Amino acid sequence: MKAMILAAGLGTRLDPLTRNMPKALVPLNGTPLLEILLARLKQYGSQEIIINVHHFGQQIIDFLKSRNDFGIKISISDERNRLLDTGGAVKKAMAFLGDSESFLVHNVDVVTSLDLRALMTHHMHSGAIATLCVQERSSSRYFFFTEDDRLCGWKNENSGEEKGMISGFNPLKQRAFSGIHAIGPRFFEKASLHGCFPPGQDVFSIIDVYLCLAASEKVLGWDHSGTTWFDIGKYQQLKAAEAWMNMESLTDL
Repeated sequence: MKAMILAAGLGTRLDPLTRNMPKALVPLNGTPLLEILLARLKQYGSQEIIINVHHFGQQIIDFLKSRNDFGIKISISDERNRLLDTGGAVKKAMAFLGDSESFLVHNVDVVTSLDLRALMTHHMHSGAIATLCVQERSSSRYFFFTEDDRLCGWKNENSGEEKGMISGFNPLKQRAFSGIHAIGPRFFEKASLHGCFPPGQDVFSIIDVYLCLAASEKVLGWDHSGTTWFDIGKYQQLKAAEAWMNMESLTDL
Protein backbone atom coordinates (compact mmCIF):
# COMPACT_ATOMS: atom_id res chain seq x y z
CA MET A 1 0.00 0.00 0.00
CA LYS A 2 1.37 3.39 -0.99
CA ALA A 3 0.70 6.32 1.31
CA MET A 4 1.15 10.08 1.41
CA ILE A 5 1.79 11.95 4.65
CA LEU A 6 0.75 15.60 4.58
CA ALA A 7 3.45 17.24 6.70
CA ALA A 8 3.95 20.66 5.09
CA GLY A 9 1.70 22.74 7.33
CA LEU A 10 2.99 25.72 9.28
CA GLY A 11 1.69 24.43 12.62
CA THR A 12 0.80 27.93 13.78
CA ARG A 13 -1.70 26.66 16.34
CA LEU A 14 1.13 24.84 18.13
CA ASP A 15 3.18 28.00 18.57
CA PRO A 16 5.67 28.34 20.26
CA LEU A 17 6.59 24.66 19.71
CA THR A 18 6.72 25.19 15.95
CA ARG A 19 8.82 28.35 15.95
CA ASN A 20 11.98 26.28 15.52
CA MET A 21 10.74 22.95 14.23
CA PRO A 22 8.14 21.57 11.82
CA LYS A 23 4.88 20.27 13.21
CA ALA A 24 5.85 16.79 12.01
CA LEU A 25 8.71 16.66 14.52
CA VAL A 26 6.77 17.91 17.55
CA PRO A 27 7.27 15.16 20.14
CA LEU A 28 4.44 13.18 21.68
CA ASN A 29 5.81 11.64 24.87
CA GLY A 30 9.28 12.04 23.37
CA THR A 31 8.47 10.56 19.95
CA PRO A 32 7.98 12.85 16.93
CA LEU A 33 4.52 12.78 15.36
CA LEU A 34 6.05 11.74 12.04
CA GLU A 35 7.77 8.74 13.61
CA ILE A 36 4.54 7.62 15.28
CA LEU A 37 2.68 7.76 11.98
CA LEU A 38 5.43 6.01 10.04
CA ALA A 39 5.38 3.19 12.62
CA ARG A 40 1.63 2.82 12.14
CA LEU A 41 1.88 2.78 8.36
CA LYS A 42 4.64 0.16 8.48
CA GLN A 43 2.51 -1.91 10.83
CA TYR A 44 -0.29 -1.88 8.27
CA GLY A 45 2.02 -2.94 5.45
CA SER A 46 2.95 0.32 3.76
CA GLN A 47 6.46 0.20 2.30
CA GLU A 48 6.29 3.18 -0.09
CA ILE A 49 5.54 6.57 1.41
CA ILE A 50 5.82 10.12 0.13
CA ILE A 51 5.96 13.09 2.51
CA ASN A 52 5.42 16.70 1.51
CA VAL A 53 7.55 19.30 3.29
CA HIS A 54 7.54 23.09 3.58
CA HIS A 55 7.95 24.63 7.06
CA PHE A 56 11.48 23.68 8.30
CA GLY A 57 11.44 21.04 5.57
CA GLN A 58 15.16 20.34 5.79
CA GLN A 59 14.74 19.25 9.40
CA ILE A 60 12.32 16.54 8.25
CA ILE A 61 14.70 15.43 5.50
CA ASP A 62 17.63 15.29 7.94
CA PHE A 63 15.53 13.43 10.53
CA LEU A 64 14.57 10.74 8.03
CA LYS A 65 18.17 10.40 6.86
CA SER A 66 19.35 10.00 10.47
CA ARG A 67 16.89 7.09 10.89
CA ASN A 68 17.73 5.49 7.52
CA ASP A 69 14.16 6.18 6.38
CA PHE A 70 12.96 3.65 8.98
CA GLY A 71 13.84 0.84 6.60
CA ILE A 72 11.20 1.68 3.99
CA LYS A 73 11.09 3.60 0.72
CA ILE A 74 10.41 7.24 1.54
CA SER A 75 10.25 10.01 -1.04
CA ILE A 76 10.02 13.76 -0.44
CA SER A 77 7.64 16.10 -2.24
CA ASP A 78 9.40 19.42 -1.83
CA GLU A 79 7.07 22.40 -1.31
CA ARG A 80 9.62 24.62 0.42
CA ASN A 81 9.30 27.27 -2.29
CA ARG A 82 5.50 27.22 -2.28
CA LEU A 83 2.90 25.62 -0.01
CA LEU A 84 0.38 23.88 -2.26
CA ASP A 85 -2.54 23.09 0.09
CA THR A 86 -3.88 19.54 0.26
CA GLY A 87 -5.18 19.21 -3.30
CA GLY A 88 -2.10 20.72 -4.87
CA ALA A 89 0.08 18.47 -2.71
CA VAL A 90 -1.67 15.28 -3.83
CA LYS A 91 -1.58 16.33 -7.48
CA LYS A 92 2.15 17.15 -7.27
CA ALA A 93 2.76 13.62 -5.94
CA MET A 94 0.86 12.01 -8.83
CA ALA A 95 3.97 10.50 -10.45
CA PHE A 96 4.84 8.70 -7.19
CA LEU A 97 1.32 7.66 -6.21
CA GLY A 98 0.29 6.44 -9.65
CA ASP A 99 -3.24 5.87 -10.87
CA SER A 100 -3.59 2.10 -10.95
CA GLU A 101 -4.02 1.19 -7.27
CA SER A 102 -5.52 2.63 -4.11
CA PHE A 103 -3.41 4.68 -1.74
CA LEU A 104 -3.80 6.36 1.65
CA VAL A 105 -3.47 10.06 2.52
CA HIS A 106 -2.93 10.90 6.21
CA ASN A 107 -2.34 14.20 8.02
CA VAL A 108 0.85 14.02 10.08
CA ASP A 109 -0.83 15.68 13.08
CA VAL A 110 -3.65 13.14 13.41
CA VAL A 111 -3.20 10.44 16.06
CA THR A 112 -5.87 7.76 16.19
CA SER A 113 -6.72 4.15 16.97
CA LEU A 114 -8.56 3.87 13.64
CA ASP A 115 -7.93 0.53 11.89
CA LEU A 116 -6.25 1.54 8.63
CA ARG A 117 -6.44 -1.98 7.23
CA ALA A 118 -10.21 -2.05 7.75
CA LEU A 119 -10.47 1.35 6.06
CA MET A 120 -8.52 0.22 2.98
CA THR A 121 -10.45 -3.05 2.75
CA HIS A 122 -13.77 -1.22 2.91
CA HIS A 123 -12.60 1.33 0.38
CA MET A 124 -11.37 -1.20 -2.18
CA HIS A 125 -14.49 -3.35 -1.91
CA SER A 126 -16.78 -0.33 -2.31
CA GLY A 127 -15.41 0.72 -5.70
CA ALA A 128 -15.33 4.35 -4.54
CA ILE A 129 -13.06 6.88 -6.20
CA ALA A 130 -12.34 8.16 -2.67
CA THR A 131 -13.33 7.29 0.89
CA LEU A 132 -13.20 9.99 3.56
CA CYS A 133 -12.81 9.13 7.24
CA VAL A 134 -15.38 11.11 9.19
CA GLN A 135 -16.90 11.29 12.65
CA GLU A 136 -20.01 12.46 14.41
CA ARG A 137 -18.43 15.26 16.46
CA SER A 138 -18.69 19.00 16.93
CA SER A 139 -16.95 21.04 14.24
CA SER A 140 -17.25 24.31 12.36
CA ARG A 141 -17.16 22.50 9.01
CA TYR A 142 -19.15 19.46 7.95
CA PHE A 143 -19.49 17.10 5.02
CA PHE A 144 -23.02 16.00 4.13
CA PHE A 145 -23.80 12.41 3.13
CA THR A 146 -26.80 10.48 1.88
CA GLU A 147 -28.23 7.50 3.72
CA ASP A 148 -25.86 5.21 1.81
CA ASP A 149 -22.85 7.40 2.74
CA ARG A 150 -22.36 9.15 -0.59
CA LEU A 151 -20.86 12.62 -0.33
CA CYS A 152 -23.34 15.29 -1.39
CA GLY A 153 -22.15 18.60 0.06
CA TRP A 154 -20.13 20.65 2.54
CA LYS A 155 -20.87 23.57 4.83
CA ASN A 156 -18.96 26.03 6.98
CA GLU A 157 -21.18 26.59 10.01
CA ASN A 158 -19.45 29.83 10.99
CA SER A 159 -19.73 31.62 7.65
CA GLY A 160 -22.75 29.79 6.26
CA GLU A 161 -20.82 28.98 3.07
CA GLU A 162 -21.98 25.85 1.25
CA LYS A 163 -20.20 23.92 -1.49
CA GLY A 164 -21.00 21.03 -3.77
CA MET A 165 -24.62 20.57 -2.72
CA ILE A 166 -25.89 18.03 -5.26
CA SER A 167 -29.53 18.43 -6.30
CA GLY A 168 -31.60 15.28 -6.03
CA PHE A 169 -29.50 13.93 -3.16
CA ASN A 170 -31.04 13.90 0.31
CA PRO A 171 -28.33 14.93 2.81
CA LEU A 172 -29.30 12.95 5.89
CA LYS A 173 -25.96 12.88 7.72
CA GLN A 174 -23.44 15.56 8.61
CA ARG A 175 -19.99 14.45 9.68
CA ALA A 176 -16.65 16.09 10.46
CA PHE A 177 -13.58 15.15 8.42
CA SER A 178 -10.79 13.28 10.22
CA GLY A 179 -7.82 14.10 7.98
CA ILE A 180 -7.48 10.53 6.67
CA HIS A 181 -8.64 9.45 3.23
CA ALA A 182 -8.30 6.50 0.86
CA ILE A 183 -8.04 7.27 -2.84
CA GLY A 184 -8.86 4.74 -5.53
CA PRO A 185 -7.52 3.81 -8.95
CA ARG A 186 -8.07 6.33 -11.77
CA PHE A 187 -8.51 9.19 -9.30
CA PHE A 188 -6.18 11.47 -11.22
CA GLU A 189 -7.71 10.45 -14.54
CA LYS A 190 -11.25 11.07 -13.31
CA ALA A 191 -10.39 14.35 -11.62
CA SER A 192 -8.85 15.59 -14.87
CA LEU A 193 -11.73 14.28 -16.97
CA HIS A 194 -14.36 16.08 -14.87
CA GLY A 195 -12.34 19.28 -14.60
CA CYS A 196 -11.91 18.90 -10.83
CA PHE A 197 -8.31 20.10 -10.82
CA PRO A 198 -8.54 23.91 -11.15
CA PRO A 199 -7.00 24.83 -14.53
CA GLY A 200 -3.83 26.85 -14.23
CA GLN A 201 -3.74 26.55 -10.43
CA ASP A 202 -1.25 24.68 -8.28
CA VAL A 203 -2.67 25.67 -4.88
CA PHE A 204 -6.09 24.21 -4.01
CA SER A 205 -7.87 22.05 -1.45
CA ILE A 206 -8.49 18.34 -1.93
CA ILE A 207 -11.94 18.99 -0.40
CA ASP A 208 -12.99 20.93 -3.51
CA VAL A 209 -11.77 18.08 -5.71
CA TYR A 210 -13.88 15.55 -3.78
CA LEU A 211 -16.96 17.76 -3.95
CA CYS A 212 -16.50 18.14 -7.71
CA LEU A 213 -16.04 14.39 -8.22
CA ALA A 214 -19.05 13.55 -6.06
CA ALA A 215 -21.39 14.93 -8.71
CA SER A 216 -20.53 12.06 -11.08
CA GLU A 217 -18.41 9.54 -9.15
CA LYS A 218 -18.80 7.55 -5.94
CA VAL A 219 -17.16 9.47 -3.08
CA LEU A 220 -18.00 7.86 0.25
CA GLY A 221 -17.75 8.63 3.93
CA TRP A 222 -16.43 6.02 6.38
CA ASP A 223 -17.72 6.77 9.86
CA HIS A 224 -15.28 5.79 12.60
CA SER A 225 -17.12 7.52 15.44
CA GLY A 226 -16.20 5.90 18.74
CA THR A 227 -12.53 5.35 17.93
CA THR A 228 -9.89 7.42 19.67
CA TRP A 229 -8.85 10.42 17.54
CA PHE A 230 -6.77 13.52 18.15
CA ASP A 231 -6.01 16.43 15.87
CA ILE A 232 -2.75 17.70 17.35
CA GLY A 233 -3.45 21.29 16.43
CA LYS A 234 -3.24 22.88 19.86
CA TYR A 235 -1.16 22.36 22.98
CA GLN A 236 -4.17 21.08 24.94
CA GLN A 237 -4.79 18.37 22.34
CA LEU A 238 -1.11 17.41 22.45
CA LYS A 239 -1.35 16.90 26.20
CA ALA A 240 -4.58 14.90 25.86
CA ALA A 241 -2.98 12.62 23.27
CA GLU A 242 0.05 12.13 25.53
CA ALA A 243 -2.22 11.09 28.40
CA TRP A 244 -3.97 8.58 26.17
CA MET A 245 -0.70 7.20 24.81
CA ASN A 246 0.55 6.66 28.35
CA MET A 247 -2.12 3.95 28.52
CA GLU A 248 -1.32 2.49 25.11
CA SER A 249 1.74 1.08 23.38
CA LEU A 250 2.80 2.52 20.03
CA THR A 251 2.24 -0.83 18.34
CA ASP A 252 -1.38 -0.83 19.48
CA LEU A 253 -2.21 2.57 17.94
